Amino acid sequence: MKRWIASLVIGLIPLFALAANDSPEQITRKVSDDVLAIIKSNEKDPTKVRDLVDARVAPLADYTRMTALAVGRYWRTATPEQQQALTREFRTMLVRTYLSALTVYKNAEVEVKGSRPGAGDDEQSVRTEVSLPGQKPIPVDFSFERTRQGWKVFDISVDGISFIVNNRNQFSAVIRKDGVDGLIKLLADRNNALKNGAAAK
Repeated sequence: MKRWIASLVIGLIPLFALAANDSPEQITRKVSDDVLAIIKSNEKDPTKVRDLVDARVAPLADYTRMTALAVGRYWRTATPEQQQALTREFRTMLVRTYLSALTVYKNAEVEVKGSRPGAGDDEQSVRTEVSLPGQKPIPVDFSFERTRQGWKVFDISVDGISFIVNNRNQFSAVIRKDGVDGLIKLLADRNNALKNGAAAK
């Protein structure tokens, strides 16, 4: 269940800058409501859902920073071309993972529990709980950073497990074995598998 909740909240990231002048807590509440409404009203039209999400992705999240954090120390040794490829595939993975979870979480509820200062002066963490009817809520924390374009999400934690840290551990193992190009290939293969799986439905 936690994996699917992670998939759902990952997909919220591209939409979190829609109200960049609002506080992180206001953004979280507003976007959560909007996304769940999209899920419920378009559940039989995955193409429309995909288009709605893709239309918002590019300008609304700092995917370069997210990818750099997930890749860790290997980011600095990657070439600019490799960094671009990693960011592209990482972004695609986030969006496609989200889309694959939409039908599962059409009846989910997100309750905003409050916010607290983050690790840096320009960071805040918003606490939420995500639940399905009849099931125990799962705590989900959204980490925001203040940028020139407003507040944006750069990490999420599901039941205390950071998405960025979790991916960093996996990515580091792949890079140590197969290099940066090996990680790019792995992400591309995963994205193609998700794409083909969605097309087959």
